[in-house]
Amino acid sequence: MKTAFSAPGDYIYFKSQVPLHKIPIGTKQWRYYDFGPKVVPPLICLPGTAGTADVYYKQIMSLSMKGYRVISVDIPRVWNHHEWIQAFEKFLDAIDVHHIHLYGTSLGGFLAQLFAQHRPRRVRSLILSNSFLDTRSFSASMPWAPVVSWTPSFLLKRYVLTGIRDGPHEPFIADSVDFVVSQVETLSKDDLASRLTLTVDAASVGPLLLSDSFITIMDTNDYCAIPQQLKHDLRERYPEARRAFLKTGGDFPFLSRPDEVNLHLQLHMRRVGVEARTDLVPGISKGGSGGSPSEGNDGREDPDDPPKDDGEPSEGPSTDSQLLPTPESSESRSLGDQPLSNASVCHVVNEDMT
Repeated sequence: MKTAFSAPGDYIYFKSQVPLHKIPIGTKQWRYYDFGPKVVPPLICLPGTAGTADVYYKQIMSLSMKGYRVISVDIPRVWNHHEWIQAFEKFLDAIDVHHIHLYGTSLGGFLAQLFAQHRPRRVRSLILSNSFLDTRSFSASMPWAPVVSWTPSFLLKRYVLTGIRDGPHEPFIADSVDFVVSQVETLSKDDLASRLTLTVDAASVGPLLLSDSFITIMDTNDYCAIPQQLKHDLRERYPEARRAFLKTGGDFPFLSRPDEVNLHLQLHMRRVGVEARTDLVPGISKGGSGGSPSEGNDGREDPDDPPKDDGEPSEGPSTDSQLLPTPESSESRSLGDQPLSNASVCHVVNEDMT
């Protein structure tokens, strides 16, 4: 993590194509990306302590080109969970979004559950990845929490980074760690202090009105900063939730295993009734063909596309290979070159995926 970081080519392209929005709402500054057809109910991505809106750039590019609207936000500077709920609701009102689907990882998953608990009419579904139900274990391991707001920035960054497992990693996981570390370096002292405060502030998720059938739990099976017991407790809380296990991926599977994560996100959105609008994606017609004959996919299916129902219009060829032609995106071959049943994806479900 000490070596010089060079931004991936697909991230550079993403930044050139997707605008970053910054809006003040009350005393909070919101930083977010919003991409994809605006008529589609959005999937809102909430990062963990070390993340920013940028860490979901692979999901934004891939899912938006398949007709989904994806919003990725920075967690603003809030200092308790009640303030988070109020601030997030004001943000949704400001961008004129009423019903949402939340994808949260680590701390983001915890905040997503709290919002679903206290604003149940707004949350239509949840995708929780490497997340938890309460903050007691984090509070116990951080006895200096009362002085976190006075702690120097370099110590806060060091504390956050010590929670990320340091090598040796396989290349894709190593790249994901390097990218997140680069994002931590962009966070201010107050950003870090507020996120750590949210992690240790005494709170737990109460009962949700949302049915388990509208929840997907997506965890990595190798390792992550969230203790296995906390992930186990979350799975027990939602026994009927869909479960998606990634064999590997580390703390940041959305970066290290984007094809698998994007596949699970698509399956979830389809299952909860969100219709992708590929007809509104530039360069993709209603019939599913690209903008020009040269953009055909030679009969190959996009590895991110979920199985199609009989009679359902097929989606067009993915433009991801055209939009993101960099070596950093080459992991797509892991799913594209083998049948879905052989990919390192495991659904623990008994009913039909559709």
